[in-house]
Amino acid sequence: MSDNNHHKVIIIGSGPAGLTAAIYAGRANLNPVVFEGTQPGGQLTITTEVENYPGFPKGIMGPELMDLFRQQALRFGAQAFFEEVTEVDFSKRPFRIAVDETAYFAESVIISTGASAKLLNIPSESQFMGYGVSACATCDGFFFKNQHVVVVGGGDTAMEEATYLTKHAARVTVVHRRKELRASKVMQERAFKNPKIEFIWDSVVEEVLGKIEDGKKSVTGVRLKNVRSGAMTDFICDGLFLAIGHQPNTHLFQGQVEMDPVGYIITEPQSARTSVPGVFAAGDVADPTYRQAVSAAGTGCVAAIDAERFLAHQEA
Repeated sequence: MSDNNHHKVIIIGSGPAGLTAAIYAGRANLNPVVFEGTQPGGQLTITTEVENYPGFPKGIMGPELMDLFRQQALRFGAQAFFEEVTEVDFSKRPFRIAVDETAYFAESVIISTGASAKLLNIPSESQFMGYGVSACATCDGFFFKNQHVVVVGGGDTAMEEATYLTKHAARVTVVHRRKELRASKVMQERAFKNPKIEFIWDSVVEEVLGKIEDGKKSVTGVRLKNVRSGAMTDFICDGLFLAIGHQPNTHLFQGQVEMDPVGYIITEPQSARTSVPGVFAAGDVADPTYRQAVSAAGTGCVAAIDAERFLAHQEA
């Protein structure tokens, strides 16, 4: 085993959690290696303006924020590779991390591969993502003050997003493919009682309608299809929020670490420790609740400190 592929810490994923872990691990002289994956910077790279990250009172563009994270990690000795991990083996230490045909070995691993919002998978959705289409009400609701927005979904997440959006939007319309919600009774009642929320049943979004003027994109409405009659309707609105759930990016780690039924990695309370000693998880990959850049960064710090202490204990 050569020294150039044997590392103290390998970090898989490069969003706020992974890069914060890299900053802390770098400052601890652990010389971390970050495999950035197919979306370096994580979900923030498809976000336009970030207004709720502390330290940026005027806001900052998502990709720019993640570039600053990356620069800071590199400053402290982290190495970042634009490569995707294809296989892991956590059955023994050093842990084996494969990138296609190349094997790397690590004394500790931090998993920060994030979670992906489930999307409608229509071209117009990606065209207007970040320009009126969002998958995070707490991130982007502020931009829709006194406007009319549509929320797609029928579970607890959709009701939470719709209720939250009424703090900003003048009107919220929930579009659901069935004639009744899947959300818990408490969440349903809260939404039904809110005078700002209305419902369109038995319908799906077929297309996002929008315009591009002077290079600026904006949503003008959605094309709805009634699943029973097949009838199409153009519905005017200013924004579309997708609330059909998130999927943690943990397929790679199936059978390697303990997960909940959805696939989120389970960590010990008040730590980033997983079921495998020396393997840690940070950010949205282990967080089905908050999913914020700042909370992900916080757990990235926790994971790096946990890894540093684990390695110190191994050497003692």
